[in-house]
Amino acid sequence: MIMPRGEQLLLPANPLFIWASLLIALTINAFPIGRIFWAPDWLALVLIYWCVHQPLRIGLGVAFIMGILTDVQSTGLLGQHAFSYLIMTYWANALQRRLPWFSLGTQAVQIAPVFFLGTGIELLLSMFFGGTTPGWLIIVAPALQAALWPIVSIFLQAPQRRAPNRDNQRPI
Repeated sequence: MIMPRGEQLLLPANPLFIWASLLIALTINAFPIGRIFWAPDWLALVLIYWCVHQPLRIGLGVAFIMGILTDVQSTGLLGQHAFSYLIMTYWANALQRRLPWFSLGTQAVQIAPVFFLGTGIELLLSMFFGGTTPGWLIIVAPALQAALWPIVSIFLQAPQRRAPNRDNQRPI
């Protein structure tokens, strides 16, 4: 991929950092605020980020495993998050070639339907199997996830932006 002029080349992503960020997001979802229906799904946000930026490392298998872990953790319907994460990851894989070319704000707008689709799938599965409908405020969570996309992108790319050889003459 040809980089736009002035864009910094990124170092390869450390696999330990990728897995640590996924496990931290899974842990954040375990907090009591993570069970409020309008709270953003941090694991979905981080999973989709890595799926877009590291598609050879994070794919459908990882999405399914993380979804099953989320289902077990939340004591919800087994497979609900797994199916949702699979669909979101599949759609993010379709976007992964063109998404890095846009600014972070434009990326957030383009990735928002992925988060709305995932929330919609979880809601439909929950309602189909006898769950309650949280109301129209359910759209707050995917909107927050899309709004958090630029912040998460900057945070997760920070280790890749450091200089490979530290030098006193470099400003960074």
